[in-house]
Amino acid sequence: MLDAIDAVNWGDLPGPRDLYEPDRVATGLRALATASGLVRAADAGSLLADGGLLHDHSGAVFPAAVTAAPILLAIVRDGHPDARATALGLLDDALAFAVCDRRTRVATSCAEAVPICCALADHLRGHAGLLAASGAEGRRLLADAAHHWRFDVQEAVAEGDGVAAFGVLAGRFPGGTQSAELHRAGHVTPLAVQVAPHYPLSGHSPDACLRVDGARLDGVAPSAVLLPSGCGSGSADR
Repeated sequence: MLDAIDAVNWGDLPGPRDLYEPDRVATGLRALATASGLVRAADAGSLLADGGLLHDHSGAVFPAAVTAAPILLAIVRDGHPDARATALGLLDDALAFAVCDRRTRVATSCAEAVPICCALADHLRGHAGLLAASGAEGRRLLADAAHHWRFDVQEAVAEGDGVAAFGVLAGRFPGGTQSAELHRAGHVTPLAVQVAPHYPLSGHSPDACLRVDGARLDGVAPSAVLLPSGCGSGSADR
């Protein structure tokens, strides 16, 4: 865990100069990972919540929170109980602040300009078993992450004035017709589209088919990703 912290140059990550203090990140994460009691865990949490991963007084969250999410989840798994509680609280605050942030975007393995809330939600879903076993706060985090669904296109066919896209759905699609962002490989700027289930969604399988209205087949080719458009607007914060 400590090696993972030191492997990141936190100063290279973007963030508002008047709020983001990258020196706090490595120090705070190392202190939290090694904390063995409430006072040290709280001190580490204060470093991370006051300019490290987020700025709780202004409700800002930084791209560093996405990079640090796997480390915080490792602390939830392996840390001292007080450190685990602090890490869960930081993840909870980061996701809550990110929901209100319609500007900041980060590059992830699935797309180049993902709203920060969706990027955090992906990390949380990747540790669903851990969070489900982490009490009420962990289960609430999972439930909040589910709102930030993601659909990975694996196959697409033209149909009418749109496209029927077959793929894998993560999170919970709210049903009906939704406004979504279409992210295509090599394209940073997301395109706004309307999507709806083409067939009834199954609660037992992530496989799904969505109708993408008004889209071109070459724009919804495999490796394209759909994200809820309410999670972000504007261009990437690169």
